[in-house]
Amino acid sequence: MDRRHFLRAGLGAGALSLMATRAGAASPFNALAGVEPIRASVDRIFRTTVCLRPFRAAGPRIEVEQVGRKRVVHNYGHGGSGWSLSWGSAQLAVPLAMDDGVRDIAVIGAGALGLTAALTAQRAGARVTIYAREQFPDVRSARATGTWSPDSRIAMAGAVDAGFADRWEAMARASFAHYQSFLGLPGDPVEWTDRYILSDAPAAAPTIAQVPPAPERRDDFLRLDGRLRDITPHSVELPRGAHPFRADRVRRNSSLTFNVADLAHQLTSDFLIAGGRIEPRVFHTPDDLAALREKSIINCTGYGARALWRDDSIVPVRGQIAWLIPQPGATFGVYYRGIALLARRDGIVVQPVGQDDWFGYGDANETPDPAAARAAVEEVATWWA
Repeated sequence: MDRRHFLRAGLGAGALSLMATRAGAASPFNALAGVEPIRASVDRIFRTTVCLRPFRAAGPRIEVEQVGRKRVVHNYGHGGSGWSLSWGSAQLAVPLAMDDGVRDIAVIGAGALGLTAALTAQRAGARVTIYAREQFPDVRSARATGTWSPDSRIAMAGAVDAGFADRWEAMARASFAHYQSFLGLPGDPVEWTDRYILSDAPAAAPTIAQVPPAPERRDDFLRLDGRLRDITPHSVELPRGAHPFRADRVRRNSSLTFNVADLAHQLTSDFLIAGGRIEPRVFHTPDDLAALREKSIINCTGYGARALWRDDSIVPVRGQIAWLIPQPGATFGVYYRGIALLARRDGIVVQPVGQDDWFGYGDANETPDPAAARAAVEEVATWWA
């Protein structure tokens, strides 16, 4: 999750405006009074996690490399868009791995990209084994925010090739369509939930104008979400009295939420039921792949590819989450004052996201900061009127 995706949800092109109701008149949004305040107290923090997003300026690496007698298809470097692009990314990687009629596939990594690549290969007729040092809940994908964000730090505008935007759009649309099949399943692994973007800006000024401009940089992150306007719900501005927040202005939109614990369990179960195998294995160098019986390998090691493949093009983008105990009935997101909250069924995410996408860029520190976690939760406690 990042600040931009919350703001885009609330301020994106084509957003609808609503006139405030007359004082005392019935509001069409009275149901929002049921958006119960989050019990944001530090004693409800049950864990604090840090995730390093694997960002590459040129975008995800999806290509073939020959390593000895092994065909390795790389599928990593998705920045903050791993869950969101996983199915579409797999649709590009799997045909490369199964070229020439190969039917025995190894997948390296058991995170979001590894599981979706393995399932996609199974459905294409392959026999698949996942080799991984860690499985859920110990993989970095388990620490993800859980919101649909397909262009979150996906690439740098000046570093991508001419066809990247089209490939990205194809991946995003394929993933979006596939995730619809998880709606309504037991445990709600994927569901539509509302987002609220709060601002103290006066009504006459655009909310985004109140954010201090970012310092000048040689390049900036690629913005592509405009290509998905036809599948992106429009936002509405809520009149005073129609919401429970203390902020001056509130906009509401809807987005997909990944309840990661349930989703990972669903994907793992589907893979195993279809005959897949998961084998613990640690790889120190690409030469270690020679010991695998499979000749075709899909490399889904995420940030781990930086060390395994000596890929210095991967830049860590640090994100820390304070996890609050789930609250019955609370399934919505809020952005306010540089903090994003996402109330999921498997935990309430409280995450500082800063003023722009550069927040956390280049920071490889995976040690949690308890003081920052407590401060973020204490700030959230002030959001309700």
